[in-house]
Amino acid sequence: MKVIPRDQHCISRKNISDSALKVMSRLRSQGHQAYLVGGAVRDLLLGGHPKDFDVATDATPEDVHGLFRNSRIIGRRFRIVHVRFGREIIEVTTFRGHHDNGEEDAHPQRGNHSRQSDKGLLLRDNVYGTLEEDAVRRDLTVNALYYDAGKFEVFDQVGGLRDLESRLIRIIGDPAQRYREDPVRMLRTVRFAAKLGFDIEKTTARAIPACAPLLREIPSARLFDEFLKLFLSGYAASTLDELLRHDLLQYLFAETSHILHDDQHALALMRAAMVNTDKRIAEDKPVTPAFLLAALLWPVARREATHLENRGDPPMVAMHSAAQQTIGEACQQVAIPRRFSQPMREIWEFQLRLQRRQGKKAAELVEHRRFRAAYDFLLLREQAGEETGGLGEWWTEFQELPMEQRLSSAPAGTDAPGSRKRRSRPRRRKPRQ
Repeated sequence: MKVIPRDQHCISRKNISDSALKVMSRLRSQGHQAYLVGGAVRDLLLGGHPKDFDVATDATPEDVHGLFRNSRIIGRRFRIVHVRFGREIIEVTTFRGHHDNGEEDAHPQRGNHSRQSDKGLLLRDNVYGTLEEDAVRRDLTVNALYYDAGKFEVFDQVGGLRDLESRLIRIIGDPAQRYREDPVRMLRTVRFAAKLGFDIEKTTARAIPACAPLLREIPSARLFDEFLKLFLSGYAASTLDELLRHDLLQYLFAETSHILHDDQHALALMRAAMVNTDKRIAEDKPVTPAFLLAALLWPVARREATHLENRGDPPMVAMHSAAQQTIGEACQQVAIPRRFSQPMREIWEFQLRLQRRQGKKAAELVEHRRFRAAYDFLLLREQAGEETGGLGEWWTEFQELPMEQRLSSAPAGTDAPGSRKRRSRPRRRKPRQ
């Protein structure tokens, strides 16, 4: 274990949450070890200002829960404790230890609840151990650094500092074995590479293609949680590039991944949606998974709708059926909650409604609760190179008209809405979600 003293690192207690400091202090006062761990330590060493703070300790979840009335034990695969301070939650984990194929631990007080599937997937992992064992059991070297707020020291068991300096994402241990234990580690690997702008270490990357099919073993609900982490953390655009580079998107959205090989407009639409989402997150504006999902699955829904129209279905009927089929198939991989799938379907169907540009009908559409998202989506489609017949420009100008002019605007097919003289370079609103 490498110990980095206070004068050789840049971490300052003033950049650490008071709540996290209180949790560690109380644990230490009761004779327990307690360290800041994971992403917070990594980001502090990189000069950042983390928002989330996790604590690792030798106290069991029951011990931690007994010390903090404002806490609760959660999780089954690995039990952890959430200590709540107002809206802030400090996540406290007990040091994980080694296990031997789920056999009983010789030290029952440390926990002995471990179980693996016949493919090596960890189904339960409540085996407790020491700090040194805990460091080796973590996923990535850069996330396995510990900070002692009492002695102001950083502990490095697995070469995390070296990889931080080299800007490398490296799996701890044998990558293939660690991926078999939990295939989601492949998604975490590309997510952190995208977030930090690091390269993936060669051995870590080389094991991904052979292990990637194991992602099919992961429950669809858990993959939806990973989808949120991948694309709603402020690095969606670079994350998409990493997923495509390592051919992992197919295990989240198989049909989309297939279409991207032949449809550059689809890829451009997705990238535009990702960039837009990252910008909104950076500006602390609200975002919704429904908008991103609409962009990711639009090429599939559009292809199916076109097929149904060619078969003779009316356009709206075709889109409705295509949306149902697309969402149903996607949910077999990623469990999309209805609160997101319904708005996504409405955004798609609204693309057809936006083609109706007669005065009163158009004015009614602008007042619809889904108009803004659908209009923004239309702009992204045009930005990606889709041909819409100038719909985006028309609706941009239409929204700038006074209400009385909206109600009496010219029918579809005219050069511009209303009687106002057309501008040579109309101002377009920036897409939002």
